[in-house]
Amino acid sequence: MTLGIFGILSAQNTTEQAIEKTTELNEVAIVKTKKAIEQKPDRTIFSIADQPHLNAGSVLEGIKKLPGLIASDIAGMMYQGKQLDVFLDGRPLNISTTELNAFLEGMPANSIERIEIITQPGAEFPATSGGAILNIITNRNAKKYISASYSNSTSFTNYDVMRWRVNNSILLNAKNKYFGWQLNIGQNYRENALWTSLEKKENNSMVLLSDTDADRIGRNNFIKSALTFDIGRDRLLLNYDFIQNRNGSYTLGNGIGFSSNDVTKSKDLRQDVVATYQKKFDSTTKKLEFKFNYNNNANHFELRPMGENEATLLNTSNQDLFNFKVDYSQPIDFSDNGKLSVGGLYEGLQFEATNKGTKNLDYHRNTAASYVELQTEFDKFNFIVGGRAENYDIEGKTATAELIPFKQFRLFPNASAQYNFNERIFLNLNYNKKITLPSTSVLNPNNTNYQNPNIDYSGNPNLQPTLFNNYEIKFSAFDYAFLSYNLSSARNQVVNRVTLNSDRVSNTNENISEIKIHNLSFGMPIPYMLFTKGIAETIKMNVNPDTMNFLYVYSGYQYHQIPNVPTNGFWLMNFMSQVVLPNKIKCIVNYNYIFPNGNYFYFVLEKPFRNALDLNFSKKFLNDQLTVSIYADDILNTNTNAFTSYDTPLLINSKMDTRKFGFSLNYKLPTKNKLARENSNVIEQMKKENNGIINP
Repeated sequence: MTLGIFGILSAQNTTEQAIEKTTELNEVAIVKTKKAIEQKPDRTIFSIADQPHLNAGSVLEGIKKLPGLIASDIAGMMYQGKQLDVFLDGRPLNISTTELNAFLEGMPANSIERIEIITQPGAEFPATSGGAILNIITNRNAKKYISASYSNSTSFTNYDVMRWRVNNSILLNAKNKYFGWQLNIGQNYRENALWTSLEKKENNSMVLLSDTDADRIGRNNFIKSALTFDIGRDRLLLNYDFIQNRNGSYTLGNGIGFSSNDVTKSKDLRQDVVATYQKKFDSTTKKLEFKFNYNNNANHFELRPMGENEATLLNTSNQDLFNFKVDYSQPIDFSDNGKLSVGGLYEGLQFEATNKGTKNLDYHRNTAASYVELQTEFDKFNFIVGGRAENYDIEGKTATAELIPFKQFRLFPNASAQYNFNERIFLNLNYNKKITLPSTSVLNPNNTNYQNPNIDYSGNPNLQPTLFNNYEIKFSAFDYAFLSYNLSSARNQVVNRVTLNSDRVSNTNENISEIKIHNLSFGMPIPYMLFTKGIAETIKMNVNPDTMNFLYVYSGYQYHQIPNVPTNGFWLMNFMSQVVLPNKIKCIVNYNYIFPNGNYFYFVLEKPFRNALDLNFSKKFLNDQLTVSIYADDILNTNTNAFTSYDTPLLINSKMDTRKFGFSLNYKLPTKNKLARENSNVIEQMKKENNGIINP
C-alpha cells in the first residue's frame, strides 16, 4: 500500500478486503489489507513494511520522507511544529540530536512495521513526552504457523569514489499450543561522505574557519526476540533486544591556523529487556497490564590524529534505566464505547560520563507517576478528559560542581473533543500540558562528535526541563485529507546553539525562556482520474487503491516566535505521486522542499532545505510473495544544508552524498496454515489478535 491512497474510493471495499478467504486443497490463506496512512484523533500512523519507497534504506532516510516531518543534525526532529520524543516499540530511547540520528541511520528501514506519530499524547503516556511522540514499531503479529520473510537493500553513491550501503534482515515468527515466538536478526553496512564548511563574514568578505572532508563507515547488528506464553486466559510476554553500532570516519580538515587528518571511532551497545503480564477478561475492552523494563546503553567515542596512538578525545558513557508500570482500563456503563483508564509508573535512570577515564558527570533521575483518563461518547461527540501527576527527583554532579536539583510535583491535564460528521469525517480539538526532561545525550559534557582546533561540541549538564502547553484543531476526512493548526507554547525550551568566540565555533544546547511554535498543515490526495472522469464518476467507482494513480499533496507553514529575536516563518512542501505502469509496475515519485529565509529556532535557512527528488519502481512476483524495487534518491543532487546562526557572522554549509541508486527486495517465504482446516474459528481469532507478540 502507498502513502496517498484516496480513502473515499476505498471506503466501499475496505470491509470486503479486511479479511479475505480463499480455499485451495483445504488450506486457508488470510490476508489483511493495511492502510498506508491512518489519521486518528491523537496520532498519525504510517505503514512502512508495505511501502518500498520508505523501507529501501535506513530508518532515518525513511523518516525524512514522511510529509510534515523535519529531521536535522543541527536542530533535532520536529513534526508539524512539535518537538518529537522518539520511542522504539513503545519505549523511549532517551537520546537526541546527533546520537539519535546516528542510531536511526544504523537501523535498516525494512526492519520496521510502522511508525506512529502521536501528536496528542494522552494521560496514559508519560508527561515527559513533551510535544509529541514518534513511536517506531518493529514487530509483526505472530500467526498460528511459521511465517518468515527476508529483506535486503543495496545501494551505492558515486561522487569521487563509489560507496556502498547494504542491509539484510530476516524475520521469523510462529505460535503453537504452548507459546508464540519471534526472532528478527539483521545487519547494516554503510559508507558515506560528509563535506562541511564554516565561514564567518568579515569586512564584506567570507573567511574560512573550517573545511572538512569526511569518509564515514557504519556497521550495525541487531537481534530482536520475543516469547509469548498463554497462562490460562492471561498472557506473559518476554522481550530481549540487542543493538550494536560501530562507526568510524577519516576526516581531512583545514582552516585558520590548522591542517589535520583525524580518525574517529565510536561503539554503542544497547540492550533492552521487557517482561509484560496481561490479565484477560471476558470483555476485550477491559485490560490490566503489568510491565517491567530494563535498558542499558553504553557508548565509547575516540578521536585521534592519523598514525598516532594518543587520543585527542576519549569519552565514554553508561546509562541504566528501569521502570515498572501498571495500566488498567474498563468500559463505563453510561457510554457505548466509553472507558475509564488508570495507572501508575515508577522509573529510575542513572547516567555516568567519563573523559579519558575521569568521571565528569554523575546524573540520577527518579520519577513516580499516576494517571486517570475518561473516554466517552455522546451523540456525534467523542470526549477524552484526563490528568497525570508526576513527581521528579533529579540531581547530579560534574567534576567541579553540583547540578541544579529539580525536585518538583506537577499536574498535567489533557482534554480532547471530537465531532463526527460521519464515520470518516471529523473535527477534533485538543489540549495537553507536558514536560520534557533533557536527554542524557545533551546533558553529557563530553564531545562525542568530530572536532578540530576551530570547532568544539559539548553538552550542557545544567539544562532544565521544558514545560509545554499544546493546542490543536484538526479537520480530517477519509483518513488522508486533513487541515490542522497547532500551537506549542514552551518555557525553558532546549535548543541547539552555535556561537563564535574569536575564530572558535562552539556548538552546545541551552534553555530559551519562552518560545511559541505555530504550525498550519494541509494534506490532500488527488486521484488522476478526476481529470479524466470527473468527481461524480470517480466517487462511484469501486477502485482498488493499490492500483490507483494519484498525487498526494502536503503543505505546511511553521513560525518560531522567540522573544527579542526577529524571526520569519517558512513553508514546507511534499509531493508524492503513484502511477501504475504496464505489467503492474508501480512508480512512486517523492519530492520534498522547504523554502529558505525562515527561522528554525536560532538558525536561518539560507538555501532550500530537504530539496530532494526521489524515484522508486516496484513490482510484485510469485503471487505477491516477492517485492522487488529499484530506486534513485536525490537524483538532482540538490539536497544540501546552509544555515546562518542568529547573532553571529557564521555561515554553516554541509553536504552528504545523498544521491544514491539501488535496489531492494522483500521475500515472504511460502507457508501454509494447516491449523486453519482443523479450527474453523482461526479466522475470527486472528481478526481479534491485533496486539502482536512484542508490543502489546
